[in-house]
Amino acid sequence: MEPLPLELPADTVQRVASELSCHPTDEKVALRLDEEDKLRHFREYFYIPKMQDLPPIDLSLVNKDEDAIYFLGNSLGLQPKMVKTYLEEELDKWAKIGAYGHDIGKRPWITGDETIIGLMNDIVGANEKEIALMNGLTVNLHLLLLSFFKPTPKRHKILLEAKAFPSDHYAIESQLQLHGLNIEKSMRIIKPREGEETWRTEDILEVIEKEGDSIAVILFSGLHFYTGQLFNIPAITKAGQAKGCFVGFDLAHAVGNVELHLHDWGVDFACWCSYKYLNSGAGGLAGAFVHEKHAHIIKPA
Repeated sequence: MEPLPLELPADTVQRVASELSCHPTDEKVALRLDEEDKLRHFREYFYIPKMQDLPPIDLSLVNKDEDAIYFLGNSLGLQPKMVKTYLEEELDKWAKIGAYGHDIGKRPWITGDETIIGLMNDIVGANEKEIALMNGLTVNLHLLLLSFFKPTPKRHKILLEAKAFPSDHYAIESQLQLHGLNIEKSMRIIKPREGEETWRTEDILEVIEKEGDSIAVILFSGLHFYTGQLFNIPAITKAGQAKGCFVGFDLAHAVGNVELHLHDWGVDFACWCSYKYLNSGAGGLAGAFVHEKHAHIIKPA
């Protein structure tokens, strides 16, 4: 069962159901997809919680020895089985050589972030010099906005989608207040059409076209945490830049989850965390992207 080029997941399910002559929700569809999934062996690389170990589970309703069906990767990815080995290697190095571990060994601590940037290139579709692994997501978002949000009397708005992740919403409010701007006038929020849960790309592009001259920065989620909608990043980027806006994305729920080509799409800036679909664990380093075209133009505040 080879997927068709650019086939949407919903279309894949419909196609397989048609091949099996059953309803799309039939278990046979799920079993076929699992059977033919070329990535299924990666499941063995992670610890999957058992039913008996999860605090909210009523054990009278389940088999306590079964693996849980884990739908919380959007909050915290499962632990890779090699994590303990890697941590023990570093703890052992610390115990044996102390401060010399800063610049000795397979993973010198002083360049710890630099040793894994190469792994991030393909994940976000960027050049190595466009990426920094540091801080937490919201700290990076503030740093990026300090560099890219330079409001003027005419161009003073930040455009975002309704129900953006709360910390993004708060960060934008903080940036507007920092510049002495009125939040109601300068925070432009796009809502879905009445009676709909997701955004139509044409509606987003229409707002950009009509109001772009007053918008300094467009900041959208790559993938909306509340609905799961994947926004059309290249279309939004192209439309925003055509109106003179800087365009950035919070990729917290997109990185490691969907294909990204930040450099080729011309995205101005982006940030993400690594503890969701990159499975780095709570407190893992966040990431920031600035397109190379801004390397000698955009300066921190």
